[in-house]
Amino acid sequence: MSDVILSVQDLTAEVDGNPILKGFNLEIKAGEIHAIMGPNGSGKSTFSKILAGHPAYTVTGGEIVFLGQNLLELEPDDRAKSGVFLAFQYPLEIPGVSNVDFLRVSYNAKRKHEGLEELDAFDFDEVVQSKVTLLKMDPSFLSRSVNEGFSGGEKKRNEILQMALLEPRLGILDEIDSGLDIDALKVVAGSVNALKKPENATLIITHYQRLLNYILPDVIHVMADGRILMSGDKDLALELEAKGYDWVLEGEAVGA
Repeated sequence: MSDVILSVQDLTAEVDGNPILKGFNLEIKAGEIHAIMGPNGSGKSTFSKILAGHPAYTVTGGEIVFLGQNLLELEPDDRAKSGVFLAFQYPLEIPGVSNVDFLRVSYNAKRKHEGLEELDAFDFDEVVQSKVTLLKMDPSFLSRSVNEGFSGGEKKRNEILQMALLEPRLGILDEIDSGLDIDALKVVAGSVNALKKPENATLIITHYQRLLNYILPDVIHVMADGRILMSGDKDLALELEAKGYDWVLEGEAVGA
């Protein structure tokens, strides 16, 4: 069986008729953590939303293969049930819906998709409490409405709790470090590291090298103008922090 979780070939996409992705290529294998960095407007968040099936984005060419199947043929909910998880940059508040109810419905939808018996509230409580303990979270999170009144750090940790419970084959973290102070960043990063497994993969989208001090990626990609221009190891992130992106963009221009 192939260990490739995600394969993206020559992907092009647009929003409102404006091209955003312009020949995007990426391969992620099981057990790997990849990070995509790049200047604003490069298409990083667009790519994450396309993976999740956001209807505002139109794929105009190329392919996305997830665990051997054509991801573009799946509706957003089927992508989620099949193991694609997107942690939002700006998580939405859902007043009146408790975290524990939201999590139980999500968890049981995935179990049903896998042909497994759904858990009742009592059995589910044991499962979710184990994840809360793993992530060192306050159990009171479960009784609160989804993200309502949460700080930025609490919202991001709540996204990671969802990922811990659903155990996706591909976790996509869209600027999970955005708006976090250093203490919250360490907690979120520690939770992501705790969830790493040999059979799963993680894609991190970030502007800043500081997150990669705490989550060590196997591969770092530099993205600009809708495609990946350069890939490397953790040292590439340090170089970007020191030099910015201009040297990569200038090198691409010379190569062109």
